[in-house]
Amino acid sequence: MVKKKNAFLAVPYLIWMAIFVLVPLGMVLYFGFTTSEGQFTFENFKSVLKYGDTFFKSIRLSLIATAICLVLAFPLGYIMSRMGEVGQRTMLLLIMLPMWMSFLLRTYGWMTLLENEGLINRFLELFGIGPFSMINTEGAVVLGMVYNYLPFMVLPLHSIMIKIDKSIIEAAEDLGANGFYVLIKVLIPLSLPGIITGITMVFVPSVSTFVISRMLGGGKNVLIGDLIEQQFLGTVYNPQVGSAMAIILMVLILVIMGIINRFDAEEMEGMMV
Repeated sequence: MVKKKNAFLAVPYLIWMAIFVLVPLGMVLYFGFTTSEGQFTFENFKSVLKYGDTFFKSIRLSLIATAICLVLAFPLGYIMSRMGEVGQRTMLLLIMLPMWMSFLLRTYGWMTLLENEGLINRFLELFGIGPFSMINTEGAVVLGMVYNYLPFMVLPLHSIMIKIDKSIIEAAEDLGANGFYVLIKVLIPLSLPGIITGITMVFVPSVSTFVISRMLGGGKNVLIGDLIEQQFLGTVYNPQVGSAMAIILMVLILVIMGIINRFDAEEMEGMMV
């Protein structure tokens, strides 16, 4: 009786998933494999081949941004996990605080900072340096990704590191392990679930973003998200090709995440052995 009651509670979630996940996904699959007349075809995917450079560029910039987020978030997450309760709550508040503001507003703020007459160049001019061309570059796009998605790397790392017993680190140090070996042999393996989660939460929105690349990259740094957005909302209206792009992007993300998760599983098996 209890099991039936619990199953009934899942009905609203199943309806939500059907309306907002399965139905849109079905529409994308339909448009991706049909012509404008509704006939089955693979021509939409052939049309995507000419955008191969944009796909690789999107993946490259997203991997760079994800790696930077990991390098920044790992020590921050560890430091936070060793703070007291008040310190942890304060740091979490500071990390979450920018996310309470509009995503567009935060990205527009970086436009003001990075433009040729922006605050950063004006500050550097006081020391006789610059001005530097920072806006509409790949570096600006990566910076926008790191700034907006860094909390998604910090939070899972902090949540997993706070569970690591201090005595394990102390035992490794007592056995003669220096800081490097403690990091490689203890902290990273024990933090691997948080690392995998953080990579997923940063890489997926980074590779599919179009707001950051449009505002900070200008027309010089078009990513796959921009191309998909143009196919549905831009002057080049072609939902069939746009759906094919979305399908290919989804498959690429699933493949990359599958490789990462397989690596995670192998590492966990090695630790158990």
